[in-house]
Amino acid sequence: MAAWLLVCALVVAGIAVVGGVTRLTRSGLSITEWKPVAGTLPPLSTAAWEEAFAKYRETPEYRIVNTGMTLDGFKRIFWWEYVHRLLARGIGVVFLVPFLWFLARRRIPPGYGGRLAGLFVLGGLQGLMGWLMVKSGLVDNPHVSPIRLTAHLGLAVTIFGGMLWTALSLLFPDAGEAERRTRRDQWHTGRRPAYAVLALVGLMVLTGGLVAGLKAGLAFNTWPLMNGALVPPLLLQFDPWWWNAFENVATVQFNHRMAAYALVAAVAMLLWTMRREPSAPARARTGVHWLAGAVVVQAALGIATLLLMVPTAVASLHQAGALVVLALALNVAHALR
Repeated sequence: MAAWLLVCALVVAGIAVVGGVTRLTRSGLSITEWKPVAGTLPPLSTAAWEEAFAKYRETPEYRIVNTGMTLDGFKRIFWWEYVHRLLARGIGVVFLVPFLWFLARRRIPPGYGGRLAGLFVLGGLQGLMGWLMVKSGLVDNPHVSPIRLTAHLGLAVTIFGGMLWTALSLLFPDAGEAERRTRRDQWHTGRRPAYAVLALVGLMVLTGGLVAGLKAGLAFNTWPLMNGALVPPLLLQFDPWWWNAFENVATVQFNHRMAAYALVAAVAMLLWTMRREPSAPARARTGVHWLAGAVVVQAALGIATLLLMVPTAVASLHQAGALVVLALALNVAHALR
C-alpha cells in the first residue's frame, strides 16, 4: 500500500508540474468545455479540430491575446492542457482501482480506510476546482482568477502531502504508547520547529500560487531589493487593505519573498536543533540535512526565475522544487511526530 501511495503522490506531483507549464505557456484556456468522460479523447479529425478551434476563437483570450492564431498554434497550446487533464483523469484510476482491491481483500489497516476515501474525495473536488478556475478566464477577462488558481494549487499539494504522509505512516508505524510518551517528552523542542517549517512551506506554496496567478514574477525583477526598495511603496495601494494580499502585484511578490526568507530561517533553526541533539532519530537528522540543501536550491531557483523574468524551464523547476521541499519537510515532521 505504501508503494502504491508513493506512486500516486509522484503522479500528483507530475500533474502539478505539467499544470505549471500549462500556465506558463498560456495553454490553460485552450479547452473551453469540461467533459470528464467524453473529453478523454482529443480531436481525431480535421473537422473536430476546427470545431475545437472555433470554440477557442470565441474566448476573450483569443480576441485579446492570441488574435490571428493559426490552427497549428492552437494545437500546440491544446496539447499541454489536454495532457494536464488526461493525467488528472489518470490519477483517479491509479488511485481508485488499487484502493477498491485493497478494500475487497480486507488489506487496509484500521484507521486508514476513511483517510484514503477522503483523499479520493479531495481528488474529485480538485477536478471541480480546476474547471471553476478555467471558467473564470472564459467570460470577460483572459486570465483565470488568481484566488481560484491558488485554491487549485493548494488542493493539489494537500492531496500530495496526504498521500505522502499516509505512505510514511505505513512504512514507519507508530511506536507503542509508552515509547510515544517518552519521545513526546524528549522531542517537543524538535517537533515544534519541524511543524513550523511545514506550515511555512504551505504558506510559501500558496503565496507562490498568487504570484503565478497575477504574473507577479514579471514585475520587480531585481533582488534582494524590489526595484531599489526593501518595502515597495505600492504595498498597500488597494482599499480595503487586506485585498492587497490577493490582487496587488507588489504585495503578492513581497509576501512570497518574506515567506521564503522565513522558511530559510526556520530550516536553519531546525538544522541547528537537530545537530545539537545526537540522540535525535536518525531519519530526522538525515532528513533535515536534505531539507536544508533543497531549500537552498529552491531559493536559488526562485531568484533565477525572478531575475530572468520567468523563463518556462526555470519556473517549472522552481515549482517542482516546492514539491520536493514539501516532501522533505513532511518526512522530517513525520519522523518527529
